[in-house]
Amino acid sequence: MNEILLVIPAFNEEKNIKAVVDELIGQYPELDYVVVNDGSTDRTEEILKENGYHHICLPVNLGLAGCFQTGMKYACEKGYQYAVQFDGDGQHRPEYIAGMRKKMDEGYNIVIGSRFVEGKKDFSPRMLGSRLIAAAVRLTTGVRIKDPTSGLRMFDRKMMEKFAYQLNYGPEPDTVSFLIKQGAKVAEVPVIIDERAGGESYLKPMVAVRYMLRMMTSILIIQNFRVKS
Repeated sequence: MNEILLVIPAFNEEKNIKAVVDELIGQYPELDYVVVNDGSTDRTEEILKENGYHHICLPVNLGLAGCFQTGMKYACEKGYQYAVQFDGDGQHRPEYIAGMRKKMDEGYNIVIGSRFVEGKKDFSPRMLGSRLIAAAVRLTTGVRIKDPTSGLRMFDRKMMEKFAYQLNYGPEPDTVSFLIKQGAKVAEVPVIIDERAGGESYLKPMVAVRYMLRMMTSILIIQNFRVKS
């Protein structure tokens, strides 16, 4: 599976990154990876260097979009055919990568690891926000995505190049919606997303609400004025 690269954005993940990468190395040696250290201020960079992990260190914090773009440029320039957005906090399980790759063979450009494909119910505020975003995506594209906020996504080469070399391609639901409007085919496969292994999520309740409102505004309004590339 060395045609696939796992791009692992990491900002202040000193409590999680070693376990995440050690699992990949020990149990999934067929999967290539690169950790993109997004200007962390804790020991993340030291841990990456001490253990000899494959990594890129950004001198300043660029945020998820800039961090992910760096990883996608690396993937494109190294000749990978598929790239996976893979969290550095221990929530994503590498066991699902093979199934996502297999789904790609059915003619899809993006495959999302979804928590809700099999009808799982979750009425937490965060998941209700995800459903509102899903409704906005369906309203504007006609495509039903059950888990648009899932951060476990696989992209084919065509999508990789857009994220790597175009502006304003953050790995977020509004970009997925925009790509669907451009003709990208999106599928979902069922996965289990674990709780964060350690540390503190940046998506506190009020941050999550602001994120949902920003995504809704972007999908329903802003994306209509975005120039295709």
